[in-house]
Amino acid sequence: MLQSMTGFAGGKGEAEGYTWAWELRSVNSKGLDLRFRVPDWIEGLEPQLRAATSKAISRGSVTLSLRVGRQEEAASLALNHATLDTVLAALAEVEQKALDQGHTLSPSNATDVLAVRGVLEASNTDGDSEALCKALVKTYPDLLTSFVEMRQTEGGSLEALLLDQIKEIAELTEKASVIAEGRKEGVAANLRANLQKVLDNSEGLDEARIAQELAMLAVKSDVTEEIDRLRAHVEAA
Repeated sequence: MLQSMTGFAGGKGEAEGYTWAWELRSVNSKGLDLRFRVPDWIEGLEPQLRAATSKAISRGSVTLSLRVGRQEEAASLALNHATLDTVLAALAEVEQKALDQGHTLSPSNATDVLAVRGVLEASNTDGDSEALCKALVKTYPDLLTSFVEMRQTEGGSLEALLLDQIKEIAELTEKASVIAEGRKEGVAANLRANLQKVLDNSEGLDEARIAQELAMLAVKSDVTEEIDRLRAHVEAA
């Protein structure tokens, strides 16, 4: 079955304390061009997805996007110590600067510090990553199946459209052939009239040029070659 090179499929899932959303789409391309946007902290995921995609798809510029999040009940937070040190150093510098200028600032508390962006962040462990990778690889074939089925459906529609157009061209070609056959006598009469005009005005003209003009008139009056060429193109299609 013919496949279109454009297609789309999406899906969602959850496992191992994570949720995720897939988007797989493609556009036309001479060969197979795979572009993956997947989290790089899930070790070993992208090579497996690429291998599975290459087996199922042979052409198209294919883009895979994967968004992964932690489920709220499974979310865990950890201090980013580097960011915390930077924030505390900045607070100390601000407080000292204020004292030097005779100002007294309200004391900062832990809640204020933790509210600074980057001090607290979601944590991931190697174990989580490994289990999540297995879950994603296990569910990815379902997304590929939906994607291929969509491309096949669109390919079937395009095939029917193209075949209808080729059929119409074939019918028009045969009509043109019938019309051309019916006009032969008229075309021959016109050719003889044009030939007579050339001969009547040929005095003093180059004979080779006259022969060339006559040949051109004869060629222009015959569409047999064009009709034969159309039939060959239709057959090839």
